[in-house]
Amino acid sequence: MDSTRYSGYRKPKMPWLPNIPEHWDEQRAKVFFREVDDRSRTGDEELLSVSHLTGVTPRSQKNVTMFKAESYAGHKLCRPGDIVVNTLWAWMAALGAARHTGLVSPAYGVYRPHNPEDFSPAYLDYLLRIRAYVSEYNCRSTGIRASRLRLYPNQFLDIPLIQPPRAEQDQIVDYLRVQDAHIARFIKAKRDLIRLLTEQKLRIIDHAVTRGLDASVALKSSGIEWLGDIPEHWKLQRLKNVANVILGKMLITEAKDSDGEFKPYLRSTNVQWVKPDVHDVKEMWIASSEMAQLRVRKGDLLVSEGGEVGRACMWNDELPECYIQNSVHRVAAKTMMLPEFLFHQFFSYGKRGRFNAIVNRVSIAHLTREKLVTVPFTVPPVEEQKAICKWIADECKPLEEAIQRAEEEIKLIREYRDRLITDVVTGQIDVRDWVPGPDDVVAEEDLAALGGGEDIEADGEDEDGEE
Repeated sequence: MDSTRYSGYRKPKMPWLPNIPEHWDEQRAKVFFREVDDRSRTGDEELLSVSHLTGVTPRSQKNVTMFKAESYAGHKLCRPGDIVVNTLWAWMAALGAARHTGLVSPAYGVYRPHNPEDFSPAYLDYLLRIRAYVSEYNCRSTGIRASRLRLYPNQFLDIPLIQPPRAEQDQIVDYLRVQDAHIARFIKAKRDLIRLLTEQKLRIIDHAVTRGLDASVALKSSGIEWLGDIPEHWKLQRLKNVANVILGKMLITEAKDSDGEFKPYLRSTNVQWVKPDVHDVKEMWIASSEMAQLRVRKGDLLVSEGGEVGRACMWNDELPECYIQNSVHRVAAKTMMLPEFLFHQFFSYGKRGRFNAIVNRVSIAHLTREKLVTVPFTVPPVEEQKAICKWIADECKPLEEAIQRAEEEIKLIREYRDRLITDVVTGQIDVRDWVPGPDDVVAEEDLAALGGGEDIEADGEDEDGEE
């Protein structure tokens, strides 16, 4: 469809928005919504997740890692069409329009429409997470620290909402869902490619860290079924014998005494395979006596304690100073083990599900320090470790470059999607005359690929303690 514009535009009330079609309405949220505080008596309703990635969805469909409460009685109830706002994370767009009746945290804001016909919930779901509105949430949120801002009801209800005629809202939603389906299929294809490339990389690493580079070397039984035979001259040691393992501390957001400071810290979502993601590092209070133990140093491995248990990366001073929260282990290799060689084994074990096999899954999986330090690792002579690491780097380089290109393409298509949504929901593109084609079919399973990554709820950092 060729991009077309509306015939006339006017300046909106909210400064972050571009000019909007002159026939669209714009009123404060309180004109359309009111805060409600309905509570569950039994806690038996469906539990919902409020995500910056996918809005309000059943938690059963999410890969979240928070503790589960014994009872959800007293949690807030929402129903289809309600706006649910994670008060603490609104500045990261953790909000959306509910499509299900269910339970959300007592700390969240739930806003019910005065007239359900005023807005399409799906249109609001698109609108409320564009960057212009996120900027408004940031400006209206209050708190003593940037990472602990809260968007309270009176502030949210004062935000202007732009309102196209309902028929246009429905057309906008239909158009964007079709584009989402095309984009999601593209992302899925790229993820499938990444999986294939990663499997090739795994085969290379698996063989190198269990058998070495010399095919003629004599082998011995490791005594571990899944590990099999290893070179006769290699040792097999538990992690506690080849590395120092430290689990981070519980999150503290307020100063406890004068002997400490707020410091940047890493949580499980910052620990991504190969290298850490430090674009959204927050701060917590750390006592002076804890700093030496919790500070990460170049060459340390960072290992996820929850979520994708055992996911690991190596710290290469991505930030001048950083510490760890209790969802992350700091693993410092001893002299007999090169950090790079240890990381290759973590990559192999993690991708093959070895860590999953040792965690307790009665509730939420946690790779405790007590379990992690008992995991066996191969220990070749240091010079041989160096040779193996160099060989792996050379062999995997083209695969890693291909993986990086695919990930960059996913990033670019997501940026395109964000811009397209913004342009359409703010009227920069007129889709009233758009007619779907024969290939414009939307299946819910297609749209699942638009998710991905971990939700911000997964870190155990919500103000009510459940997340």
